[in-house]
Amino acid sequence: MGETVGVLHPGSMGVSVAAALQASGHSVLWASEHRSEATRRRAEDQGLRDVITLEDLCRQSDVIVSVCPPIAAEDLAARVLASGFEGLYLDANATSPERAQRIGSAMAAAGVTFVDGGIIGGPALHPNTTWLCLSGADARQAAACFSGGMLEVQVVGGDIGRASALKMCYGAYTKGTTALLAAILGTAEAWGVRHELERQWARDDGTFVDSTNGRVLRVTAKAWRFVDEMEQIAETFEAAGLPGSFHQAAADVYRRLARFKDREATPELGEVLESLVAGNGSIR
Repeated sequence: MGETVGVLHPGSMGVSVAAALQASGHSVLWASEHRSEATRRRAEDQGLRDVITLEDLCRQSDVIVSVCPPIAAEDLAARVLASGFEGLYLDANATSPERAQRIGSAMAAAGVTFVDGGIIGGPALHPNTTWLCLSGADARQAAACFSGGMLEVQVVGGDIGRASALKMCYGAYTKGTTALLAAILGTAEAWGVRHELERQWARDDGTFVDSTNGRVLRVTAKAWRFVDEMEQIAETFEAAGLPGSFHQAAADVYRRLARFKDREATPELGEVLESLVAGNGSIR
């Protein structure tokens, strides 16, 4: 018989995690209080049971999976602890190993079973495309919650922070290089040499221009989420004795694109480059 699992919160990624839990035989709850209409529609379409408040979700859940913007991860964990939750808490957010360890220590002090997690890939809609990496003494217990569905699971060690470190290193390249390409395009546009740069890129690789422009455009809708993730990556690098300044700059690039949050249609490249050069995007 499956367990009762609460998912915080069923965004585009979180709802695919919820679907994997349902496919594994679990009853999945969510809390609609203070959530957006888009989140409500996703949860209803997936057949998740709405218990309205975070407190009720914590009271009714054996397991809680946190999939939220990284900037909210620590505060959300504190609210779960304040509710008196005593089950298994899986933090699957894009946070630094240090932040995961802080959350894990607070959970352990309250008697909560804590597992560190990191999701690599987009929403789990197809097999072998999205990986949930887990670490911690109880990682295999969390892994057992995902016996079905499209989400692949990998245990990467017994220490809290290893899963987050893997996520940070992976995102440092994938999202970090997209930010670098965006900054290059913005700089070339500002100096009036973008078309010449594109011609040079095309000489090197006939697909590079379209691929690069596509990467920059696709990232606009979620750029606001990536600001804190880049800062978490910078913290991860610095803790390892390496410079974090590149990813601090990547955070600024994404901050300039944060104005495209909730935009239904993908913006035109010219509008994106204008935002990069003007530097007028903000999520705070």
